[in-house]
Amino acid sequence: MNPLTRISEVKRLMEKHGVAFQKQFGQNFLISEQVPASIAEQCGAEAEDGILEIGPGVGTLTVELARRYRKVVCIEIDRGLIPILAETLVDYDNVTVINEDVMKIDLPALLAEHFAGMRVTVCANLPYYITTPILMALMEAPCRFEHITVMVQKEVAQRLCANPGEEQYGSITASVNWYGEVKRLFAVPAGCFLPAPKVDSAVVRLSLYPEPRCPVTDVEMLRRVIKGAFAQRRKTLLNSMASVFPEYGKPRLSALIEQAGYAPTVRGETLGIFDFAAIANVFDAEGREA
Repeated sequence: MNPLTRISEVKRLMEKHGVAFQKQFGQNFLISEQVPASIAEQCGAEAEDGILEIGPGVGTLTVELARRYRKVVCIEIDRGLIPILAETLVDYDNVTVINEDVMKIDLPALLAEHFAGMRVTVCANLPYYITTPILMALMEAPCRFEHITVMVQKEVAQRLCANPGEEQYGSITASVNWYGEVKRLFAVPAGCFLPAPKVDSAVVRLSLYPEPRCPVTDVEMLRRVIKGAFAQRRKTLLNSMASVFPEYGKPRLSALIEQAGYAPTVRGETLGIFDFAAIANVFDAEGREA
């Protein structure tokens, strides 16, 4: 039994420490017995691995992770929750809590200090308002995680797991697909949180590739191509990319797209990560020759 899934216990802790829910941090604490246990079990880590948790709240998921894995380091932005975490995690000597903003912390330095020689998996119940920036920061960091397992808004989960040509498929989907394989694990109804959000959630696991499946000569160019491909949905690739590559006239832009093996009239949302990588490599070669 995880006592932190009881509403009465969460309210007791918050009242004791004079803490209120912070809307600015998008706080919604898990009050489901099964959900945090399922996240911990399905995050992809093994017993001797390390876990980096983002946004532990009162420690509901942290407890389940600490019971299963060698070491857990939590990054919590809300300093008001630090005393609560000190109380709820007092029995777990394999947990370290850091009061920082994950968007500002030096992730390679953190991993070197706390997880030397260990494989590391990320677990997080991400605030809806900053889901994409955190995901991109984790994937783009100059350090490698084994898995990134996150709870996100249901619609975001649908986008992350979408296939080319599907309505939910977008730039975040293509970007994530370059770094790893995404799997939707399970749904989480709004009633599993305190306070209950207005939408349902889902847990997804991103298993990162040791090496990119489709190497590119310039990652920044790949990001720019993906941005351009989705700049104007339902427009042709040529017209959509023209707004992001203003240095090329449309005739030259069209020629480069054709050189990569694609019709300028194709739509960006029908292309996959291998397609974007091929286009990016042609554009990068053009830039180096210019």
